[in-house]
Amino acid sequence: MDQTLAMVIAVVVIALIFDYTNGFHDAANAIATSISTRALTPRIALAMAAVLNFVGAMLGVGVAKTIQGIIDIDTAPGEGSAHALTIVLAALVGAITWNLLTWYFGIPSSSSHALIGGIVGAGLASATTVEWDTMVEKVAIPMILSPLLGFLGAFLIMTAIMWIFRRANPLRVSRGFRHAQTVSAAAMSLGHGLQDAQKTMGVIVLALVAGGYADGDDVPLWVIFAAGTAIALGTYSGGWRIMRTLGRRIIDLDPPRGFAAEATAATVLYGMAIGLQAPVSTTHTITSAIMGSGATKRFSAVRWGVAKGIVVAWIITIPAAASVAAVTYFVARIFLP
Repeated sequence: MDQTLAMVIAVVVIALIFDYTNGFHDAANAIATSISTRALTPRIALAMAAVLNFVGAMLGVGVAKTIQGIIDIDTAPGEGSAHALTIVLAALVGAITWNLLTWYFGIPSSSSHALIGGIVGAGLASATTVEWDTMVEKVAIPMILSPLLGFLGAFLIMTAIMWIFRRANPLRVSRGFRHAQTVSAAAMSLGHGLQDAQKTMGVIVLALVAGGYADGDDVPLWVIFAAGTAIALGTYSGGWRIMRTLGRRIIDLDPPRGFAAEATAATVLYGMAIGLQAPVSTTHTITSAIMGSGATKRFSAVRWGVAKGIVVAWIITIPAAASVAAVTYFVARIFLP
């Protein structure tokens, strides 16, 4: 086995490890509200989310193409494929490190933006061309829009639910929306797979292009299958620390508010993935939707102190992951050819 092939295999394996960490880091995104309202038991919710994560991964490659286009790996100034693969490796290390840190402390930060930050950091450190137009149009603008749409959409949907069912029996309404949450949680799980599995696909294709094993025009079927499997397994392993933050610490959700949050977040994820091919954060979207649905009770019902800490994590995710990736790149250049 030559050195380039060995490095490609290593980078692909590490990319799938990132995908796995993405799964257990973001498991809470799809099912925390359903578990907290007791619409679903934890194991049933996790199994459903894992299966639908895999199905979602099969539904498109537009987001993968966007991730692949953040940097132009062909402009890497080093010699040979090994240097280009080192850049991709450093990007993944930056993303995985930030994922593990935020998972450990129970902070629902964005795996997507950790990966994007890692790619940008490694690109800048290696003097590889970063496609800033793509970063602005496909990353920065959707990054701002998705939580705003999540908050406003959930607030409006929950307001409509409160008006429509204003004369209904509260216990009967709660029971009905507990069943409806099974559907909204399923939609959220499908959207999570559609968004997040594709991001790993994009990195794997980037590695294959760097190694000279692909031209980047298509996403091979084995890459789609492997990424879908990795994120599904990660999701089933659970993310209990973050699940507690989303499900209880921001606001104590009831079934109607859980349904409003999930339905809104799923809609935003589908729209961004299919309409704009934008790699938005499932974490940002569902968290803002939870805040929006909760704010209909009264604004003080949302624990804004917890929310503030989450927003701070959002802001520092890309630069933090980029910094780790840059340091990893410089260290790797010492030991790798």
